[in-house]
Amino acid sequence: MATDLQQDVDLLRNVPLFRNLDAAKLKLLAFTSERLTYSAGDNLFLQGDSGDSAYVIVEGEADIIIDTPGGPITVATVKQNDWVGEIAILCDVPRTATITAKSKLTTLRISKDVFFQLIMQFPQMSVEVMRELAFRLERTNRQLQEAVGKLKEAGAA
Repeated sequence: MATDLQQDVDLLRNVPLFRNLDAAKLKLLAFTSERLTYSAGDNLFLQGDSGDSAYVIVEGEADIIIDTPGGPITVATVKQNDWVGEIAILCDVPRTATITAKSKLTTLRISKDVFFQLIMQFPQMSVEVMRELAFRLERTNRQLQEAVGKLKEAGAA
């Protein structure tokens, strides 16, 4: 058990969101996190579910899938040291996407309460959250721009 805890601390240390936390806080975060394993094709959560936690990817890959009128679209893939699920807990909205394991997937599940405690105690963590969300917004805007451009070329817009 102690080995698993130390492995989780070492993993969290490599996640940009948590890199500025001291060793004691990382150990507490690892201790309060739940390690979960999924098989390929399993969902961590579904678009529209209520959000009560965020997930750090320990091992494997997962697709971020958004339901659209034309069917589901995979908008990104996450891998080791990435995190998902924070939008629903930060904004208190339903999950904005479905997360599906592409392969065997191991995660650390961080509860909403623990996540908020860390953000309140460590302003630098808030900055990392904002950076990641801004990066995702920029990527989404770029993809939308490309899609609109393709529609115009096809004469559909």
